[in-house]
Amino acid sequence: MADRPVQEVPRLRFEPLDKKRHDRAAFSCEQESLDRYLKEHATQEIKKRVAAVYVLTPDDKTIAGYYTLSQYAIEAGDLPPELVQLLHLPKYDKLPATLLGRLARSKKFKGRGLGELLLMGALKRALEQSRIIASLAVVVDAIDENARAFYRRYGFIDIPDRPNRLFLPMKTVAQLFPDIDTG
Repeated sequence: MADRPVQEVPRLRFEPLDKKRHDRAAFSCEQESLDRYLKEHATQEIKKRVAAVYVLTPDDKTIAGYYTLSQYAIEAGDLPPELVQLLHLPKYDKLPATLLGRLARSKKFKGRGLGELLLMGALKRALEQSRIIASLAVVVDAIDENARAFYRRYGFIDIPDRPNRLFLPMKTVAQLFPDIDTG
């Protein structure tokens, strides 16, 4: 049953990357650096506990897309003072956040809304984990202008003086998932 059309895929699900089950070699997206990361660096980063890598798969083998999450700290001085005030952030030098380091969708699944599905999966997981390890925002470094526009469509805010760095307050993420108790 090779190369079934995506419409016939019964269910896509998120799983932690497993190098023995998931076919990293077959993954290809529009960014060679994201392909190379998944094929050459992802498992090492998992072992070193630098990043958690999650794949979206229809069949426990095919990788329709992936994202990475890591703990992060925002330099408070990078944020506009009016935003710090609006969000009632504490006056710390560094503020806890979650880094959405990479997000990529396979070319085979283009045009199916998987970018949004991957982003929502990452945001939901970040929100759930923020109950265990505090995080006040999700931060991304957009790889290019298209990625920056993608994140901005979902409410991410530019960090001034940091080209392509954006963030989304966890309070905003919580509004996307009202069923998750953020206690």
